[in-house]
Amino acid sequence: MDVLVLGATGFLGGHIAEHLRTFPGARVLRAGHSAAADLRIDLANETVEGLAALLADLRPAAVVNCAGAVTGDALLQTGLNARGPAVLAAALRAALPGTRLVHLGSAAEYGACEHGSSLAETAAPRPGGLYGATKLAGTLAVADAAAEGQDAVVLRVFNPIGPGAPGTSLAGRLAAELRRVGPDGTVTLGDLSAHRDFVDARDVARAVGTVLAAAHPLPPVVNIAGGEARPVRAVADALVAAARFGGRIEEHGAGSERSAAVSWQQADISTARALGWEPRTTLADSLADLWHGLKAAEDATNGTPNDSRGRAA
Repeated sequence: MDVLVLGATGFLGGHIAEHLRTFPGARVLRAGHSAAADLRIDLANETVEGLAALLADLRPAAVVNCAGAVTGDALLQTGLNARGPAVLAAALRAALPGTRLVHLGSAAEYGACEHGSSLAETAAPRPGGLYGATKLAGTLAVADAAAEGQDAVVLRVFNPIGPGAPGTSLAGRLAAELRRVGPDGTVTLGDLSAHRDFVDARDVARAVGTVLAAAHPLPPVVNIAGGEARPVRAVADALVAAARFGGRIEEHGAGSERSAAVSWQQADISTARALGWEPRTTLADSLADLWHGLKAAEDATNGTPNDSRGRAA
């Protein structure tokens, strides 16, 4: 089975491509605008006709869309998050109408919700910023295609963490800061009191595998999350423990605007469970793996030998 993974050189896309390679007989085509991709596709600028011709030539059995922009101006985010999925769905409908499309959405589409509540897929989306609004537009395009009979599903991913987490995320940024300041330094962060539902990137990859193997038809949208709201401070605590950090973590200011606007998010993951998926990786293990992976990569760059857990020997 050939699977085309768009955005395969990114954080989630990399984990998804790696996981799908473990499937018997699977051949993963890694696509994106990065030079590291097997196939150069810039979803923000593709046309329906051009992408349909490419898909007809490749003839993948499934397409997974991980391409997206968390930051950047309105043109970039609109192009990748909103226009891109619509073009992809239309191109698949024209060239390979029976090919399954799995699109990664975001919890940012939901926006603010009541403290203590769990968000089901039927909850009314109320995105509070550009990122959430553009991701919601992409989700609606794919969900509309599914409503018209196309084999398509959106995995609405909550806060992904784990090895390779980018510096645009709290976990990735904090891990890099802990490495920078050393074991006895001081790291300054914003307010960490907001609650988020975290999910390991490898569990997200397993969710993609689950829906690719599932029978048709699928629900149009499926929440992928840990199913439990945790204080963002728990991320800092777990990274401090993994790093054996003896310095100080200081919280100053209000933190990010999004955290201030959305103080609580927790997913109802009963739909995913009905499909046979469960989150497996604990927050502590996910962040320990992030820390040891970052340390191993830096030590390899510096020529320092490591043991099997990514720690300096």
